[in-house]
Amino acid sequence: MALGSSLVFFLLLSVWLTAKCDQIPSEVCMECRDRYFLIAADLSFAGNEARFEAIDGTGVYPITKQYAAVCGYSVSVLPLKGNVELRASYFSCHTDNKDDEFFTFSFNLVVNHEGEDVTYALKKTCSPTLPWSPREVTCEANYMEVSVRSDVACPTGTKTDDWNAAVQTAYASANSDWQVMFQKVEEPLKPMELSEARTQGYVFDLTEGRLVFRTPYGQPESFNTEVNGVPVEVVHATLFSRQSWVVLMVDLVAACSMSEGSYDDAGYMVWETPEVLNPYVSGLTNTRVSVGISGELLEQSVAEESGFIVEKHNGSVEISIPYNAEGGYRKSFVSGDLNEYYIFHLYLEQIAVDEDHVDTRLRFHRTLATPLLPRPVFTENRTVLEERVFTIYLGDVPEDVEVSAVQLNEHKHIYKFGHESGHSITKVVHPNNTHGYTLKVPFDDPAVIKKFSKEDEAMKHILEVNYTLTVLPENETFFHLTSVLALSDITPPEFDAVCSESGISFKLDHRPFDYLWHISIGSDLLSPELATQHGYIMTNDSQSLLLEVPLFTHGYVYEDVALKGFLGTFEILIQYQGTSEVQSSTVKTCPFSTAEFVLCSTDGKMTVVADLSLAISSGGIPARSNLLNTHCGPKEADDTRALFSFPLNSCGSIIKLGKEYVTYENEISFSRKVNLQKNPSDSSNEIDRVTVQCTYPLAGLYRLFSFYKFVSDAAGVGNIVHSSLLTEVLQKPTLEFDTVLQTPVPATRRNRPVLVKLGHRLKVPTHLQYLQSLFKVE
Repeated sequence: MALGSSLVFFLLLSVWLTAKCDQIPSEVCMECRDRYFLIAADLSFAGNEARFEAIDGTGVYPITKQYAAVCGYSVSVLPLKGNVELRASYFSCHTDNKDDEFFTFSFNLVVNHEGEDVTYALKKTCSPTLPWSPREVTCEANYMEVSVRSDVACPTGTKTDDWNAAVQTAYASANSDWQVMFQKVEEPLKPMELSEARTQGYVFDLTEGRLVFRTPYGQPESFNTEVNGVPVEVVHATLFSRQSWVVLMVDLVAACSMSEGSYDDAGYMVWETPEVLNPYVSGLTNTRVSVGISGELLEQSVAEESGFIVEKHNGSVEISIPYNAEGGYRKSFVSGDLNEYYIFHLYLEQIAVDEDHVDTRLRFHRTLATPLLPRPVFTENRTVLEERVFTIYLGDVPEDVEVSAVQLNEHKHIYKFGHESGHSITKVVHPNNTHGYTLKVPFDDPAVIKKFSKEDEAMKHILEVNYTLTVLPENETFFHLTSVLALSDITPPEFDAVCSESGISFKLDHRPFDYLWHISIGSDLLSPELATQHGYIMTNDSQSLLLEVPLFTHGYVYEDVALKGFLGTFEILIQYQGTSEVQSSTVKTCPFSTAEFVLCSTDGKMTVVADLSLAISSGGIPARSNLLNTHCGPKEADDTRALFSFPLNSCGSIIKLGKEYVTYENEISFSRKVNLQKNPSDSSNEIDRVTVQCTYPLAGLYRLFSFYKFVSDAAGVGNIVHSSLLTEVLQKPTLEFDTVLQTPVPATRRNRPVLVKLGHRLKVPTHLQYLQSLFKVE
């Protein structure tokens, strides 16, 4: 960074420090700076309407906007800083100046509390720690001030032609009273009395050792020009007085850079000032620059670490302030979307040394603001599919912005979700003065849109999130919209099953992708035809499928059979249509209780609960009932019923063979001998009997012919016929049989199996003949 051999600079950064001053009251502080006195009051205490009054021995003077510019005061309300501030020049109007070394300030701070004005008296004496330079210029926010040492007799640096013209005019018009001439480009010099100049807002003051000149910006006698491409406002005043043949003249020039600064793409706020501000001044040989923020100049190393850059370009000094420099202030602003701007209270010192080695110290107070800069927030999808929860992070939210509401697929919620709702939103704070929010919404939440994707054969979970964000304290709102998508594996259909007295009902609510699966009962696909074949009641519409499975129909499995009842289990299988692989099943087990029933198992076993009430009236006892084989008694009995369970080809069962079916038949009865002992006058049938049957399709018994083992593809159909109801058919239409066989009844040892050799020939089909040779008696 080359500034030439004549330019040495010190780059310094200031930070808004805690007050080092008396606190009267605690929300107000007063501080002596090297070239001005500072009062800072907390806005929460003073409010935006606070005002100041200057006090001296002559009275109290309200500091209005115009009065402040004339008398050397600068009053600012700084919302981002949270202060209302007053800066007072050491040469301000009502300051008690003792030898340019001790300056006593007296002010009133007037604030309004609960509708009433409250006045606080503030007084402070300051002594500058920095010695005064021969010439000092202050470019304040609202005025320019120049002071020169009163013992400097000759003009320094003013161009010869300008000085000669001023001398000629002064000599021609001078009198013993002091007058002033304001020099402007190519305009004639017009002397005026100091009293007239004061009425126009110019202040001239002579202290113990300095001559002070102060003027607001934009006065008629000032002029604007450009120096090295930088706008500059200049006021060139010459004081003169004629004492006899001698004319006393003092040249006072105030020149200030009026650059408003610019923001470059690299993230810097750039401000410029000419190395030589007055275009009509020459002879400068050396320039030093120091810079800071918020009124203090600090070590060069601190400034460099913070990224400040000071460079010389074409006779101008360029100050580059990083947008995030400490001591600066940022503010969010809504203009359609979220924007931000940065404000810097630049404090700059420029020391110029002329050819006579006379220092000119120049101080700038400038407030610089960036243009509106886009400040987008961002969202990041952090969803983990296995958790089945949307996790969305909203990040880079500035500290003066907060989420006030969240809308999920047009379902509006306030910011603080309750965990009981299934949603949660958590604030995450970061050390760079930003924060974020983590939003969690389960896939199964009602607000989530679910759509089936045929292309992906997966379920799409779609969540649109509209964040409402609020800028504080203005409560301006803007919105940030994001959409997230998750694909999850689809799940097989699931039936709801309900037990009833007559069977089990299954209900399935249809989903768009249910066509990917087949529903089967065992190995058979469920269809209207299958339902009709097995006696199911099926209702299928666009909303749901309802399947009612009556008890004792095909597909049931029975367990824990007893007189008091039994358990019936029915299973529906779900197969993936692409592979026919069983993906899931719905199994429902229900307790049932009926007066009587017959269960015909696939492994050749008949289980019967029979109502023997009619036989009891003839003197029978259920516990003493028996099958055709009188040694086959009930396994369980009560006062009216008996439970039998036996292999089909035992206990004297009669086998009736047809072309398509085989029926196993047995009888539950009481002997006549027992009946006559109890009722000698009873002349009824010899045996009171209940006929029980199990019928199987022959087509399902192929294993019987291949492996000599009774295994049926399906359970048989049971039937109970009471002797008094022989004409009624309870569960099956009457079948026509070609052959009737009976397993012989052994006289003893009813439980030991005996091979039966049939002793008579029958004209039956070949497969029936083969079937006869397989029957055994147990």
